Amino acid sequence: MARLILFNKPFGVLSQFTDRGSPTARATLSDFITVPGVYPAGRLDRDSEGLLLLTDDGLLQARIADPRFKLPKTYLVQVEGDPEDEALEPLRQGVRLNDGMTLPADVARIDAPDLWPRDPPIRVRKAIPDSWLKITIREGRNRQVRRMTAAVGLPTLRLVRWSIGDWMVDGIAPGQFVEIAA
Repeated sequence: MARLILFNKPFGVLSQFTDRGSPTARATLSDFITVPGVYPAGRLDRDSEGLLLLTDDGLLQARIADPRFKLPKTYLVQVEGDPEDEALEPLRQGVRLNDGMTLPADVARIDAPDLWPRDPPIRVRKAIPDSWLKITIREGRNRQVRRMTAAVGLPTLRLVRWSIGDWMVDGIAPGQFVEIAA
């Protein structure tokens, strides 16, 4: 039976087990994951937090990570600004990025979620409001959510991947993981 690890990746941790070529040691998955033989199914940027799935099953890894399967990925995103609903419409239609149009995203304004504190905390500017969005995408381009929000004038301050398909990070503390049957 395949192993599946749900890991709540903290801010600043690389989505890989080693950090070759860096003059300074950065935190990697090996600082948190003690299960042998598992590998990340996809990536999560160093400055993003939340759900990262790891498995020892290559077919499952491909099904999770490959954009052909269009597995929904939901993010809780704190952005600079206080957008009206119509300002979010371009995200719902698809946004032109330097590597082409994105697929339409599901986007909703949400109240500030009850999340763990981020270390280090985001920078807060008194003169600029911020708000939270729940964004679901079905592709996985490099830094896609950050680039999408920036393209519509809402720079991302904090990005937490909350779920991938039916798997959720809810109840898993940062730096912790749970193993479930795949």
